[in-house]
Amino acid sequence: MEHNQITSARDHLANERTFLSWIRTSISIMALGLAVVKFSVFENHSNIVGIILVALGMLTAILPFIGYKNSEKQLNKGYYKHSSLLVTILTSLIFLVSVLLLVYVVKTT
Repeated sequence: MEHNQITSARDHLANERTFLSWIRTSISIMALGLAVVKFSVFENHSNIVGIILVALGMLTAILPFIGYKNSEKQLNKGYYKHSSLLVTILTSLIFLVSVLLLVYVVKTT
């Protein structure tokens, strides 16, 4: 195997590992949403909070898939241009949900 083929394989495998990490994160967020609903953590609003978390988990599965396919296409063409848009969007959404949950917890205690 040539050096370029080995490098290409490593790049594709790294891309796949990153995607799978996002999928694990997505599953964790959705599981948290289901737990919130199941155990009624937030009394009357648990369904809303749970739905928001499950939706955020779904988004955390879809957006990284788009990023994965984009990186795969670039790697197949022999170049790669890093973009932090996905990380910025998901971090912002998770932060926003966290702030909303914090405000709710503070108001109800």
